[in-house]
Amino acid sequence: MKLVFPTMEYKEKAMDYIKEFHEYDSEINGTGYLDSYLQEESYEAWLESVLAHVDIANVPEDSVPAIPYLYVREEDDCVVGMVNIRLALNDFLRKEGGNIGYSIRPTERRKHYATELLKDAVAVCNRIGIQEVLVSCDKVNVASAGVIKNCGGVLKEEFFSETYQETIQMYVIK
Repeated sequence: MKLVFPTMEYKEKAMDYIKEFHEYDSEINGTGYLDSYLQEESYEAWLESVLAHVDIANVPEDSVPAIPYLYVREEDDCVVGMVNIRLALNDFLRKEGGNIGYSIRPTERRKHYATELLKDAVAVCNRIGIQEVLVSCDKVNVASAGVIKNCGGVLKEEFFSETYQETIQMYVIK
């Protein structure tokens, strides 16, 4: 498995990744809004947004610098997962979102990819100086909570989110 910065080379595979979430009626997280761009604009527009969020000095005022990665299985070049690593946090992300959002395609779940993906993302955070990584999940998402705990996550707080209308758990990984 490897983290791959999104490029035009992965356009069809990334679009297929999002398509599978729709086919399985599964919630989409950690894609850096790829799903929204595919519905409203294009993959190319999403790539422009990705580059805009990497340009730290010029990140849009209402956003934070972030880098999305595709999680690619090397044997068949399949996009198995995606992760969005936020390099800084605003008040909302500090409270409800955290530094990392991630997802695994529905047909590849329960194969330990999520744990490996989160470990790799935490390593990237550590490499750039983020020593306390915040990761959140819905309380009802027991699988995601297990992944976070397997990566050293310790529950920081649990609260009801007015934004998402559900109970959120925020973990810290040191």
